[in-house]
Amino acid sequence: MDNKNIVLLKGNEAIAKAAVRYGYDGFFGYPITPQSEVLETLAVDKPWETTGMVVLQAESELASINMLYGAGCTGKLAFTSSSSPGIALMQEGLSYMAGNELPGVIVSVGRGGPGLGTIQPGQADYNQAVYGGGNGDYNLIVLAPNSVQEMCDCMGKAKELTFKWRTPVIILSDGVIGQMMEKVELPPFTPRRTDEEIAAQCPWATNGIGLKKRKYNIMSTLEFDPIVMEERNRAMSEKYRKIEAEEVDYELYNVDDTTEYLIVAYGISSRVSMKTINLLREGGVKVGMLRPKTLWPFPNKIISKLSEQVKAILCVEQSEGQMVKDVRLATEGQVPVYHSGRSGGMISSPKDVFEDFQKMARECLSKNWPKGYWMK
Repeated sequence: MDNKNIVLLKGNEAIAKAAVRYGYDGFFGYPITPQSEVLETLAVDKPWETTGMVVLQAESELASINMLYGAGCTGKLAFTSSSSPGIALMQEGLSYMAGNELPGVIVSVGRGGPGLGTIQPGQADYNQAVYGGGNGDYNLIVLAPNSVQEMCDCMGKAKELTFKWRTPVIILSDGVIGQMMEKVELPPFTPRRTDEEIAAQCPWATNGIGLKKRKYNIMSTLEFDPIVMEERNRAMSEKYRKIEAEEVDYELYNVDDTTEYLIVAYGISSRVSMKTINLLREGGVKVGMLRPKTLWPFPNKIISKLSEQVKAILCVEQSEGQMVKDVRLATEGQVPVYHSGRSGGMISSPKDVFEDFQKMARECLSKNWPKGYWMK
């Protein structure tokens, strides 16, 4: 371990420094609380002087996502970052990027809403990231870090996935993790790809025909022939099914054959829930947690399997309940699923989750639901 690479950073700062070290070609973004430190850190570090990485404050979030679109067309590795209202403005661009099957990384540091809402942290952007507001049949890979170290690591994971599958990747964080400071081990420096490497790795890119005199690469999401458009959609759908089969990622905490209750949580909610689980375990309650590390693809199969074992599931998220719907679908009606969370910039405490867990357990015991009741 190289101690020179271990530093104390905010989550947003870790994103910026990781991007430089992972060999990103560019950043296009616009300041908005609580993610502005991404751009600020890049401005201070000046990677254009050391690696040639482009850093540009765009005039708006609309401009940012379209710059990302342009970089993706040329096979470059670029990213943008924003928060809830800014990501909302990017939805059309994300649909276009997905439709053209372009690489690009989007960092979303969530805050309370709807509308301008508050500058305080929140997780009410689950639907925005997982289901999106753009038009058409498409999915985006969504990674969900729960620590500053994972904020850093996700930049490397996103780089791998966005080119492997030729699809935009969202890193969905929240204002707590974006602003909190933790010890981080930064990755070693990876040089940016050369133009020759990009041409070899991305034959679809619009980076000029050069001396090879190949056919022109044309990027367009417009198709007037509905038969051709349907074929394109079905090909993309098949790609998404492969992603669902290969890229699901999750972590199990205190889950074994004796677990009777399950908590499902991601991001900062998983950190809060770990403390609650430890308290419940001390009291003899057999409870564990499943933490989705990918929100899309979602860990449906493991949740369904655990539903055959547990009595009930508590979904903890800092919203009025968004991921809870996917958890209920994943259980296939085998067990009741409850929601625990706060919103508007308020964050649950371990005590809040503890009390909601007690309410759930009491209701399950009082009603004494038989196995499979929820399938009726």
